[in-house]
Amino acid sequence: MNQELRRAAEVLRSARALLIGAGAGMGVDSGLPDFRGTEGFWRAYPPYAKLGLDFASMANPHWFEQDPPFAWGFYGHRLHLYRDTLPHAGFALLRSWAERMPQGAFVFTSNVDGQFQKAGFPEERVLEVHGSIHFTQCLKGCAGVESAASLSVDVEPESFRARGALPTCARCGALLRPNILMFGDGEWDDSRTREQEARLARWLGGVDPSSLAVIECGAGTAVPSVRRFCERAAARCGTLIRVNVREPQVPEGGIGLPLRALEALRALDEELARG
Repeated sequence: MNQELRRAAEVLRSARALLIGAGAGMGVDSGLPDFRGTEGFWRAYPPYAKLGLDFASMANPHWFEQDPPFAWGFYGHRLHLYRDTLPHAGFALLRSWAERMPQGAFVFTSNVDGQFQKAGFPEERVLEVHGSIHFTQCLKGCAGVESAASLSVDVEPESFRARGALPTCARCGALLRPNILMFGDGEWDDSRTREQEARLARWLGGVDPSSLAVIECGAGTAVPSVRRFCERAAARCGTLIRVNVREPQVPEGGIGLPLRALEALRALDEELARG
């Protein structure tokens, strides 16, 4: 382990650009649930256990048509949870490394929680591949993607159903939904994410291929969007450092650290300080 930490620190020390990949495991040290497995999801949301509904069943757009208070109970709770959660110290460590990179850094995340922006990463240097709970879209499609900053959803704590008025479109009065890619979702407005993708592509196009470090934190194989992207980026022009307490396996040449995100980032920062 010490040898791999030293290898990873040397990659970061010599890099001139940093690509940060993050999955649900990145938020666990901030106290956020990662919904790994049905039991983990049900511990976070006991009412759904009684109904036999897992995360994939709940994260489905059909609820907004069939039972809007049920849908907004789930997403309204998550919206307020993410607003109230402070990013753990590992985010600040990543930001400090990013700020030292001559060619800058970019974040590629499947998380919808907005924690990187809250931790001070520039909005224009974050790609949220599955969208963000902090933005909405109209179910009738009359408006584009808009901020959810002014929204508040009253959620009944026992049933996790929304109470009172639900978020509606200011233009047409139709129900709003989070601008998040859900399971079986053919109605997701991906315009904001496509703009983020274009910015990432421009940034990668200007990065010296030999100077890129790729560090991936808490991205599992169940929804492998982040893992696949980081592996492709590292294969093209960099070295992959994978931080994953359960699934640290890496392609040839990569560095796997079987640690939680905060633990690994602190250990790497200590190695970097040793020079």
